[in-house]
Amino acid sequence: MTEPDQQPDSQCVLLIDDDADFLAEAQRALKSHAISSDTLQDGSQAVHILARGKHSVICLDWVMPGVTGAELLSDIIRLFPYLPVIILTGVSDLGNVVTCIKQGAYDYITKPLDAAKLVSVVQKAFVARELTSQNRKLTGYLQGQPLANPEFFSDIITCNERMLAIFKIIEASRTSRQPVLITGETGVGKELIAKAIHRASGLKGALVTVNVASLDDTMLSDTLFGHKKGAYTGATENRMGLIEQAKGGTLFLDEIGDLSPASQVRLLRLLQQNEYYRLGSDVLHKSDARILTASNAQFDRLLAAGSFRQDLYYRVSSLHLHIPPLRERREDILPLVRHYLEQICTHMNRPVPRLSGEARQALLNYDFPGNVRELINRVSIALTYSRNDILMLEDFHDLKPGTKRPGTLLRRVGSQQFILHGVFPEFPTLDEVEQFLVEEAMAESNGHRGIAAELLGISRPTLQKRLARIEGKRYGEED
Repeated sequence: MTEPDQQPDSQCVLLIDDDADFLAEAQRALKSHAISSDTLQDGSQAVHILARGKHSVICLDWVMPGVTGAELLSDIIRLFPYLPVIILTGVSDLGNVVTCIKQGAYDYITKPLDAAKLVSVVQKAFVARELTSQNRKLTGYLQGQPLANPEFFSDIITCNERMLAIFKIIEASRTSRQPVLITGETGVGKELIAKAIHRASGLKGALVTVNVASLDDTMLSDTLFGHKKGAYTGATENRMGLIEQAKGGTLFLDEIGDLSPASQVRLLRLLQQNEYYRLGSDVLHKSDARILTASNAQFDRLLAAGSFRQDLYYRVSSLHLHIPPLRERREDILPLVRHYLEQICTHMNRPVPRLSGEARQALLNYDFPGNVRELINRVSIALTYSRNDILMLEDFHDLKPGTKRPGTLLRRVGSQQFILHGVFPEFPTLDEVEQFLVEEAMAESNGHRGIAAELLGISRPTLQKRLARIEGKRYGEED
């Protein structure tokens, strides 16, 4: 039996009907829209098959010999309450529809089969199933559940609440195949978020990335969709586009805010129909690649100016993730600096230098208009020009004071919880905070008092006095 919140790895419909011809027709209609399905003529096997957890939507005939649709509906809702059930019924049986809906059916379709209606209702049921699962997962996160798969986000260095909330949204929607729009300033790490989404999705195909900002209409079509031999001068052979390379995987389109009107129309068709034509060809190709997009543009302005299609915006932003700039998550600055110091020093085969107290404060206080990308460049330049075991403030050129002082890092965060509550269960006294900082500085410096004093911004004699006072208190407590 599947767990209530278990999602199947792919979207698959179970069609249950005693009419073999109807099942074949329904399967063809779903397949034409890249929707997989299984069929079942004997309702008595339905519960056993559903227990495998493969299916995310059920289409159930109301009138069948043996186990009826009414009997099956009751069992399915009891055992699999989060699976949408679509009732198949004849026009003369519409009186039963109200009963079906009251019992918990998602929707109904009348016979004879309307293929477009079937596809439309099934697609809506997929979305409803995804939303139900996402809501239940997010409710669990709000109740304190940790990430189930933190390894999906191992490439992203952060301890910021807003970033961690984005991780939880990605994990909660991991089985969704709807488009995702990732926005944020240049350098915040939108491509890393796209990689995390792809990794979380479990898709077997590749993640294929293309920056569309530098491509004109023809180049974009050729790059994405490919071309037929002879499509234009120089097209000496058939060429497969990136959308085909992303088959069974994810296509990530960066900087879509710069798309021309003509390119926006082509992308809209791909999103609406999951189909495309190669340049110079009249053969229709289907795509099953999931589409992720990103931009540093402000879409409210683009939409107001009419330079970006509203229908395309609503298509690409089924899920919209906005990545905060580094100046709004300053608690990530020093961990990122340390990470890239270690990474670059490993590549340069040199020891990892420490940061002077002045450099640490200046880095914390700097706004980083280029975000993480700028931080990496500044760390790299500092290492290039300094061979000392300490990076000083002067090694980081032109670190102008930013809009927010580092002291604000210890204020309350979005959850209204004081950050130090992560260390102290109750609001700490000054003596407790001082002891904690001294001990952390000593641990960070591997017991080197000169380095610890520098980290704390005090003289070595002052540190020695505070260490003696801490030891005295401990002795007094033990005595």
